[in-house]
Formats: sequence, C-alpha cells, structure tokens
Amino acid sequence: MAAFFTTSIEFLKGVGPQRAALLNKELSISTFADLIQYYPFRYEDRTKFYNITDIQDEMQYVQIKGFIKKKEVIGTGFKKRLVVVVGDQTGEIELVWFQGINWISDKLKPGIEYVVFGKPTRFGSKFNIAHPEVDVALEKNSHTGFLQPVYSIPEKLRVKHFDSKALSKFIQELLKHSSEKIRETLPPSIIVSEHLISKRDALYNIHMPQSQEWLAKAQHRLKFEELFYVQLRLLKMKLLRQSKFGGQIFQNTTLLNKFYKEQLPFTLTDAQKKVIKEIYLDLKSGKQMNRLLQGDVGSGKTIVSFICMLIVLGDGAQCALMAPTEILAQQHFKNLKDFADRMQISISLLTGSTKKSERKLIHENLQNGSLQILVGTHALLEEEVKFHNLGLSIIDEQHRFGVAQRSKLWQKNKNIYPHILVMTATPIPRTLAMTLYGDLEISVIDELPVGRKPIKTIHKYDAHRLHVNQFLRDQLSMGRQIYCVYPLIEESEKLDLKHLMDGYESIVRAFPDVAVGIIHGKMKPEAKRYEMKRFSSGETKIMVATTVIEVGVDVPNASVMVIENAERFGLSQLHQLRGRVGRGAEQSYCILMTDYKLGADSRLRIDTMVRTNNGFEIAETDLKLRGPGDLLGTQQSGVLDLLIADLSKDGKLLQRARERAIDVLEDDPELSKRENEVIRVQVESMRKSTVNWSRIS
Repeated sequence: MAAFFTTSIEFLKGVGPQRAALLNKELSISTFADLIQYYPFRYEDRTKFYNITDIQDEMQYVQIKGFIKKKEVIGTGFKKRLVVVVGDQTGEIELVWFQGINWISDKLKPGIEYVVFGKPTRFGSKFNIAHPEVDVALEKNSHTGFLQPVYSIPEKLRVKHFDSKALSKFIQELLKHSSEKIRETLPPSIIVSEHLISKRDALYNIHMPQSQEWLAKAQHRLKFEELFYVQLRLLKMKLLRQSKFGGQIFQNTTLLNKFYKEQLPFTLTDAQKKVIKEIYLDLKSGKQMNRLLQGDVGSGKTIVSFICMLIVLGDGAQCALMAPTEILAQQHFKNLKDFADRMQISISLLTGSTKKSERKLIHENLQNGSLQILVGTHALLEEEVKFHNLGLSIIDEQHRFGVAQRSKLWQKNKNIYPHILVMTATPIPRTLAMTLYGDLEISVIDELPVGRKPIKTIHKYDAHRLHVNQFLRDQLSMGRQIYCVYPLIEESEKLDLKHLMDGYESIVRAFPDVAVGIIHGKMKPEAKRYEMKRFSSGETKIMVATTVIEVGVDVPNASVMVIENAERFGLSQLHQLRGRVGRGAEQSYCILMTDYKLGADSRLRIDTMVRTNNGFEIAETDLKLRGPGDLLGTQQSGVLDLLIADLSKDGKLLQRARERAIDVLEDDPELSKRENEVIRVQVESMRKSTVNWSRIS
C-alpha cells in the first residue's frame, strides 16, 4: 500500500514524463500521495440551475441551461469578439469570448441544449457572461448537478493549457485506483469520539463531494487529522526533552530577596509575578526549561528576565542574553547594568563592534566565572565564547534567529544544557503559538506596568498635514520628542531611500528651528549609534527613521510617533513601532498618515490600530489578514506547511486535536498499545517524509 502512494505521478494514465515534470516543478507534486493531497481551495456550486430572468447583480456565479438563438463575430483587431445569444423558457443572455473565437464557434451548434456556467456582469438592463464554461447538456449534468472543485493552478501551467479541470480529471483517475489502497490513519476511539468520517470517504468527498454536507465532513476530518499529528509530534518532542535532558537545579533566592527588599524601583504587576513564579518552578524542577515569554512592548519583560537571572546567579551559575541587533543588545545592557551595579553583579556587552582588547578580557572572565552576565548579539555564538557554567540562556525577539543559531547557545555547556527562556514582544495568536511553539511552555505578561497611559492612535490623511504639523509644534513646545517613520522596502531601496530623504527635507523645512536627526539601515553602526545617542540625550528633537527603530529604542521623552504611508506596513509592524513611544509618564500619541485611497485590508489594519492597544487582539486580526506563513515567516517551521487546516479559522479544532494528542500520549507515551498501532505506523511514515506531517504512506 505504501508503495502505491510513493509511485511517481508520471505512471498515472494520461500524465506521462513531460506533464509529471511540470507538476513537480510548479506544484511540488511528484507522487500519487502528493496528488491525492493537493486539495481544492474552493468549490463552484453546480447543484442549482437558474432561470435567465432570475439572475441578479450580487450572484458570483450562475449555471443555466439553454439553446443557441444567435451567433456572430463582432469588431476587428483587438476588439474582435464572439457573441452568442442563449435562451431558455424565461429569457435570453449573451455569452462573449475575446480569445479562441474560431475554435469555440465551431464547437457550438444550434439545436443542441447546453449547460452554461460563469460570472454574470450587468450592462444596462441586460447581463452577459464572458468566457463561460459551456458543455452539452447530458443526463449526468442536467438534473442533479454537483460541486465542482477548483484547484490553485499557477500561470505557467495555464499557459501550457493545463487548468483546474485537467488536474481534477487526473485526481479522479487516481481515486478510481485508490479505493483499496487508502488505509485508516486514526484509531477507532478517536474516529468515534470526534464524529469523524473514514479517511477513504474524506479523500473522495474532498475532491468529488456528494453534497455540501459531505464536503463539510471531509474538510473536518482532514483538518482534524492534520492538526492532530502536528500536535502529537510537538508534544512527543516535549516529552522526549523532559525525560532525556536534566536541568541544573536553581533555588537559592538570597539575591532575589535582597533585590526585592532593597533595589526594586517599582511594584511588579500581577502578570509579572505569575510569570516569575512559573519560571522559578521550572528552574528548581531538575528538568531543562524551555519556555516562551510573550509580552507586549513595554510590558516589563526585561525586569522579569533580570529577576530570573538572580535565581541562577544565587547558585553560582552564569547567564547570557542574546538580542538580534546591536541597538537592542545595547538597550538591554544599559537597562540591566543599572540593576546589576546596584547588586554588585558583573555584567558585560559583546557585539561585533566590541574592541579586541575588551573581547580578550570578556573571554577570560567568562571562563574563570567572574563575569556573571553576558549580553550580546550573534557574537555570543562564536566558538571562542566559552562559559564557566552557563545556567540560563535568554533569547530576545527569538523569531529573528534561526534554529541552528539557537541550538549553538544551547550547547555552550559541556555537561548539562542551560535553561532556555525565549522572549518576544511580537504577540503571537494562541493558535499559532500552539503550533509553532507547542513543544515549549508558554508564559504571557498581559498587563502594562502601573502608571502607563495607553497610547492614543489617530488616523490622518495627507491633506491634514498642516494640522498635524501644528500638533507636533505644540508637543515640541512642551519639551517632548518625536519619531517620524518612513517605510523602506527591500525591492525598491533606491526609490524608498529617496522618499526618506524627501521626508527629512520636508520636516527640516517645516521645523527650521528644531534639531532633526536621521537614521536608516544603510548607515554604518557608528553613525547609527551617534544619531541615537543625540536623540536619547535630547540634542535632536525629531528623529526621521526607517523601521530600524522597530526594536530596541527606548527614549522615555519621545511621546509622538508619526508613521508615514502607514498603509504600507503590516499590522504587527505598526504595533511594534507604536510601542517605541509611551515609555514615560506623559500621554503619548501615534499618528498614522495615509493617502485617501485605501484598500479593504489597509483600512482594516488602520481601523484596528486606532481601536485597540491590545497586542494579542492585533495579532489575531493580522493572522486573519495575512495567514500564518506570512505572519512569522514560513522559514520558522515546516509545521506551517499545512495542507488543509487554517490556523486563522480552525482554532477550536486545533484545541480539540491537541487535547486528543495529550490524552493519547499521557496514556501511552511510546505508542506501544495495540489500539495506537495506527498512530505509530502513521508517525513512522511521516518521519520518512520531508514535506509534510500528514502523509498517507
């Protein structure tokens, strides 16, 4: 059976080597398994026939039956078109073709009843259908009708006259020969408790649905299975790690208590206290910690990470904090050094810019154990960076690091792996967190520190420029500072850099008596540092920047952010940028500047930003708009290579699938029981597959 589904696609009747090569190149379909799992992305309802007079404006597609009343070619050159009038017992409609005119005209004969399917468009009081599908009305398509699957077909295949219908024919051919070969991939207990149809019925009805009801059952079954195996894999990894990797035990709270009593400059929020308690339980458990800490911009993750470091330092081990950029690493170092100095704790910064003489000293002190905390960038991963005893590795904005990079930090200890805490200020929707980081424990700081005022977000059009500039002058007169952010997108750097410089010159003209700075990704690190230092110290009052300032810039006096061409930014990016203000006690503002012309998605993004400051609500909207692959970059994990499930819509199903996977593994961690044999066989077959987690064979 397994051999059947690993058969090359070229051996399916009608495919052959040339089409097989095309399907492999354009759709990554190389075997029978790939083809049968290439699911339709929508269905056209062929179950209903309309009378011509019943056609309405709002109808997406219609299906009618009728006879040809008239046929003529009108116009010349590129205006040449074939117009065919089709009539039924209620009225007439025009069908129009601009391409393939001669071939279609020869095919359509008077006196024969045809089934016509297409999108109706109104012209005055009449409708027409451009380039409809036309078939001779036969017994099979005249009465009951059917749901027509529509497959995603790239342009390169269409050019070679290979369309959705052609692919559908190949899949139907394959299903004819697959009946006895499709094995069940879930145990009877789960099929019964989750009210699922069989795998065979699901595959037939996803490609050739008997009805809307059967289609819904097929989608439910295949989505559940896909999510079940994704979660099973993640949970199995988690169990394996917990059983295989011991962790150093850290429970000395002497330093922590001293900091609490003598040095803590403010009261922690309940959310911060809850997270610290969760991490402390991990650190003293004897198992290696792997925890994701989510917290909105400004929620106080840095102080939480320092308090966790104190527990580790109390037992004589060392800590490392790795950040993706020099600006962010310097920011963390500056904030942590304030706390560390008060506690007489040694701390150093290691980045690409660190001088050779300083590096030598850092390496020595790290190896002899006198250096307790090391903050840095990718420089921490270098071979010569050796710790005496690394107890805790903290990785900030971890999605900016590859898996291989993260594992290097994990292997800095020879005898026992350090505990890992990964932090992100990019709120991750629950469904995505469960799928991307299902093998990690997850902690969330979901409240802002006391005294922080919510940032007021305002949407203004370019026509309001003078009004906005007056508001900025008022803020400057109160002693505040301002960010003006411009989009800079890789594909058109020259154009965008010009846009940035034009913006800079406009601001200089509008505010001739104000010191204005500029910062962008093309500048050398020293120049960036110089500009940021001037802004931090208050020498410059307005900072014109690209998204370089998205992470790691903390200037409490900067209370206004103007985002130009806000429609060109993603939601999570807008939210990250907005988090750069609102760091002090003053009321802060974020002004989103756009053109009048806004698409539906752009308007939703802007409206969401104006309506809420809640990062998790924003992330949920972003997931619905962009899908999981784009949200965090699909390079994060093959787990996002889902065939049918949709994390933005299938949250409840994901939760059910995870619960069932937990039930199975709690009862039978090795999947050795007879009732779980089906799962074990499926997991083993998936290990051989490099493409996806829900292979058939």
